[in-house]
This record gives sequence, C-alpha cells and structure tokens, in this order.
Amino acid sequence: MGPAGASENEPVTDEVLENLEETQPSRIDWSTIWIPMMLIVGAFLVAFFLPMDSKRFTNAVIESLALVKWYAQEHVLLCLVPAFFIAGAISCFVSQAAVMRYLGPAANKVLAYGVSSVSGSILAVCSCTVLPLFAGIWKRGAGLGPAIAFLYSGPAINILAIVLTARILGLPLGIARAVGAILFSVVIGLLMHFFFLKEETRKAQAAMHLPSVDVERPLWQNVLYFATMVGLLISATWGKPSEPVGFWNAVFQVKWWLTGAFAAGLGVELIIWFRVKVLRVLLAGIVIAILAFGFPHEPLIAFGAGIVALTVLITTTRGETEDWFNATWSFTKQITPLLLGGVLAAGLLLGQPGTEGIIPSQWVSSLVGGNSLGANFFSALVGAFMYFATLTEVPILQGLIGSGMGQGPALALLLAGPALSLPNMLVIRSVMGTRKTVVYCSLVVVMSTLCGMVFGHYFQ
Repeated sequence: MGPAGASENEPVTDEVLENLEETQPSRIDWSTIWIPMMLIVGAFLVAFFLPMDSKRFTNAVIESLALVKWYAQEHVLLCLVPAFFIAGAISCFVSQAAVMRYLGPAANKVLAYGVSSVSGSILAVCSCTVLPLFAGIWKRGAGLGPAIAFLYSGPAINILAIVLTARILGLPLGIARAVGAILFSVVIGLLMHFFFLKEETRKAQAAMHLPSVDVERPLWQNVLYFATMVGLLISATWGKPSEPVGFWNAVFQVKWWLTGAFAAGLGVELIIWFRVKVLRVLLAGIVIAILAFGFPHEPLIAFGAGIVALTVLITTTRGETEDWFNATWSFTKQITPLLLGGVLAAGLLLGQPGTEGIIPSQWVSSLVGGNSLGANFFSALVGAFMYFATLTEVPILQGLIGSGMGQGPALALLLAGPALSLPNMLVIRSVMGTRKTVVYCSLVVVMSTLCGMVFGHYFQ
C-alpha cells in the first residue's frame, strides 16, 4: 500500500509526501524548549526564594539601584552619549581602508600599537565609555591586537589617575601603575593577535581586495571634526582634583567654558561641512546658552539640551548626518542595556564604593593582605568584575591599604580594575564573541596577578 491519497500504481510525488507529513503528529523540538524552560524555572525559583527578610540582601538591592542612578547621572550624559556619537561618526566618516592601513592586521606593528595606545590614553575614559569607541574601530576593520591595545589603554593609562596614585598611594605604586599599564596595552594586544593569528591572517588577506573609497571631505577636516568631539568629551568629563591648586584644578575651574567652546566649534562644523541650516544651529545655541546661564549650578541641564539639539539637527538634515545618527543609535541599542544590567549586577554583589553588597567587604579585606598568589589573584579578579569610575579606584585603595591590603594586591587591582568591569565584559562579548572576551579578560587578570606578586616582593 502506498501513502494515503495515492493508488498502488501512482508514483509518490513531493506534494503527496507533504500532505502525509501534515497529517502526522508534530514532533517536539526539545533543543528549542529546554533552554527557555530552564530560564523560566530558574527565574521562578529566584523569585520564590528571594531573601527579603535578610537586611544584607535588601541593602544590596538598594545599593545596586543607587549605583545605577549614580551611573546614569554622572556617566551616561557626560561620557557614554558623546562616546556613542563619536563611535557612530567613526563608522560613517572614517573609511575602512584608512583603518586597515593604520590599525589593520597587516599594518606596521610599531605604528598600529603606538597609535592605539596613545589615542586610547589621550581619552582618559572609564572602562564603559571606551566601549563604543572600541566597537567603532573594530567594526571598521582594525586588527585585533591594536583594537585590544586601544581598549585597555583608554581607561588604564589615565595620566591624571596615575599622578593621583603617586601622590596619595606613594611614588613606587604610581610608577609601577604607569609602566605596567603601558606594557599591558601592547603585550596583551600582541598576545591576542598571536592567539587568533589565523583569523587575523584571513582578515588581512580580505583587506587586500578592498576597493578604494571616495571620501566626502579631506583628511584635515575629519581630523578637526573628531578633535572637536573628543575635546568636548574630555572637557565635559574632567574630574575634580584632590587639591584646589595647580594646572589640573585650573582646567577644572573652566571645564564648562571649554565644553561650550568645543560645542560651538561643532556647531560651526555642522553648518559648513554637513549642510545643517544656520538658523537651526543658532536657535539651538541660544536655547543652550540660556539654560547654561540660567542654571549655572546644574550644568547637566544645558549639556542634556545640547545632546537633544544635536540629535534633532542631524536627524532633520538630509544626507550623511542621517547615516551618522543611525550608526550612533545602533551602538546605543547594542551597548546600553548590557552596561546598565552589568552595573546593576556589580552593585548587587559588591555595592557602591564605600558601601557593601551581598559580598561583605571584610571578606575582601581579609583576602588581600600579604603578597601571596591567592591574595594577588583575588585582588585582580575582584577588580576585574567591580566597576570603577575614573579616579575612584584611588580612594578605594587608600581605604583597603589602611585595612591591611598588601602593595602587590594593590597594584594588581590598579592594573585590572580600571580596564575591566562586569558591564565592560558583557559588551565586549557582544562585540567580538565569547572566546576572544574570555582570553582577553584572562590575560588581564593573570598578568595583573603576576605583576602584583613581583612588585609586592620588592615593596612591602
């Protein structure tokens, strides 16, 4: 007998087989059921056994929410949003051929790593703010090694933080941090290139066949345009120094005037090079100036208005500015949820600086004394997962050293902490995959541990 609907002498056609399959009971695809089912069951169990009667847990929840609030107030507008616009501009206005020439797998190694480490250190941003910029150059074709060197050097090689470390924690620790961070950016980049050499080789071969790209404007205009945005980012995020004297304090006193000057320069560039209407830019500038002088003690109001104005200006102007906004929005959608979720988790586990999360601070203090392998490794590991805003690692370490932390573990935390964080890891994974992220984070932790042990051996 043949299938239903077919006679014995009639050939079995594909249509007959499809009709037969439709009459059969469907089979359960367990591969698409088990994972969602386990996630739902896990979420239910977590909700069912929430220790709401535990004071430590409820305090940790409050601290995690407070950390997210602080991050949103202090970093999202001033750091992340400008970084998103810069990253979007990189993906639109920097040709892939230019990135491959200077930072690609086949580029001159001295030039590539020199440009990456220097450009990263000039920004002096935190481990989260550097992420959109890293994603931008990575997606434009930068080699893995130079991109990683840029990713590490941005938050780690911070001149102001190194000077503050030397003044508060001692000259040896400040010098060791500076030397270690510079070496780390190059060595870790080279090791990443070596570990994934096959992929980098294929990437270099593919780059040889890239067609030449016609640029919209000459190089000097792009350089000035990016310098304006980077200057705006640096001036807006300039931190208050520990002492109200000297050059750093002088810059801090005029930071918002510098920010306004860079914003005005960006407005002029929008008019001349991006064909934004003069009347729109002038109107936006007047509104921002009124808010700045009307609320001098709340600079975020005027800065936030500037971000809104920039968004409106580039989205209502036809042409390449629309591409700029679309690229910026793409980075924002990809990175922001992971960052905020990571900050929330980090606050829940470790609390804010100076407070406690689920993990008691006494445990951390008791495990980082001396100069053992365990103490250095634990310090580097905790530093890698904890979120440090720019310069906050110095007062935190000052308190830990006062509680008995060894010099070696202190250096291990300084080398791993500013460059990594849980939110940082989540975003890096979304950009370059799990394997590369695990190798990169492991290299940072292991090298920080070894450097801490060597430093602690000579400086107790």
